[in-house]
Amino acid sequence: MVKDNFHYELMLNAMKTALVLVDEHLDVSFVNEAALSLLETGESQLKDRPFSDFFLAESFNGAKIQNALANGEEFSETEVQMCFKDGRCLMVDINANVLFANNKPQALVEISLVDKQRKITQESQHYAQQAAARELIRGLAHEIKNPLGGIRGAAQLLAKELPNPDQKEFTQMIIDQADRLRSLVDRLLGPNSLPQKRICNLHKIIEKVYSVVLADQSFELSIERDYDPSIPDIYADPDMLEQALLNIAHNAHQALGLASTENPVITFKTRIERQCVIKGKRKTLVAKVSVIDNGPGIPVEQKDTIFYPMVSHKPNGSGLGLSIAQTLTDHHNGKIDLESFPGYTEFSLYIPIEKNKNKKDKQA
Repeated sequence: MVKDNFHYELMLNAMKTALVLVDEHLDVSFVNEAALSLLETGESQLKDRPFSDFFLAESFNGAKIQNALANGEEFSETEVQMCFKDGRCLMVDINANVLFANNKPQALVEISLVDKQRKITQESQHYAQQAAARELIRGLAHEIKNPLGGIRGAAQLLAKELPNPDQKEFTQMIIDQADRLRSLVDRLLGPNSLPQKRICNLHKIIEKVYSVVLADQSFELSIERDYDPSIPDIYADPDMLEQALLNIAHNAHQALGLASTENPVITFKTRIERQCVIKGKRKTLVAKVSVIDNGPGIPVEQKDTIFYPMVSHKPNGSGLGLSIAQTLTDHHNGKIDLESFPGYTEFSLYIPIEKNKNKKDKQA
């Protein structure tokens, strides 16, 4: 068979998988059309340029490719969040194979976009895990709460029987600690009231949150608004949505302050989403509310547990703010999505716009 490099190149360019050939210095020697599309660049711009130049440092682990080249072994990673310097973030699978050209090892890096269906399945799995963790903690909280009333009552009875008033200091200590634990347990149980839904304007809710954050600045901070005026009124509990957004905005405010971010900005953004899948169910029309900050970002290893109750990665954090925000969003059959990399964090609330209920409520 006659080797025809032109035909080989045609076949490689016809593939939907991005292919990038790099040497031990990660300099690019070949890319196919899918890779150029992924990188949003031209072939001439890749000459004598390391592949890592296109990505944020924390997003691209070039050492793994170099280790593969040094050891002559392939490696693969699934569901990796690859963040580009232009602000894009994509979920991909990566596979690298070692090839030899002129007795020099090179790595053929294959990058495949994670398809939408797999991302939906992954979201459903994460939600199920988080829901199970919340139910476990709620069950434990109930078991702790029941005997606390008995302990407190016994301490009050004992205080009445003590002949020495000085000894009542110790019974009061028991009562105070029992009250503290009860307060903590109540917070662990989360919002226990049903939502009082009515027709409301989403932007009026956000404006209240905006006003609170604006008045509660402990350092110089810019707060921006990017609203879509076409969003119709929604059927929701405005107090619950306000609390959910306040919790997220408070987290953003803290993250910017702790990191001493230069020119810190929080942005409230609204958009309409169509045919959005939430917990495995397709919603025709959804209001998307995003709280965006330009802080340090959330480390990859913390993303899977950030919504778990009692899990906090901040000094003196309770670990309940985001868990409560998610519970309040669940009351509206919605979801919270997270996208984060260094210099950018976006929490997005997806609230279904239920047209039929809107009509019924107006008729009532």
